[in-house]
Amino acid sequence: MNETVVIIWIIALVVLILVELLTMGLTTVWFAGGSLVGLLLAVLGAPVWAQLIAALVVSLILLLTTRPIAIKYFNKDRVRTNAESLIGHMAVVMTDIDNLEGVGLVNVGGQEWSARSSDDSTVIPAGSVVRILSISGVKLIVEKSVQDNAEQ
Repeated sequence: MNETVVIIWIIALVVLILVELLTMGLTTVWFAGGSLVGLLLAVLGAPVWAQLIAALVVSLILLLTTRPIAIKYFNKDRVRTNAESLIGHMAVVMTDIDNLEGVGLVNVGGQEWSARSSDDSTVIPAGSVVRILSISGVKLIVEKSVQDNAEQ
């Protein structure tokens, strides 16, 4: 057993686990698993090339097989924040939305937002109901609601 290689594997394992604990981003945990396998092979006296290949293979297997499952379960309760949560909601147009003139204001959830139409050739009049499609900078990108179109 080469003690220097064992120490290197221990350092790699500890660093990868610390990075994962600090970021909690599911980024290095897979490689920590590979490092653990490399460490075990080093303790058993396997050649360095075998340790490296095993660590790489195990890391890739863990990454490809468990990451999608882990992300699914860790992100299932993720709540969209602030502006991101507005996407899909309805809003009322306060002032005409005209992309060519660069004007438009909507009210959603009691807050006023600058808004632009998803279609540059469409002017959406005040009083219309729109659906929020996305957010670009500080402006909501909207389209006229199907309900509002049916009423006119």
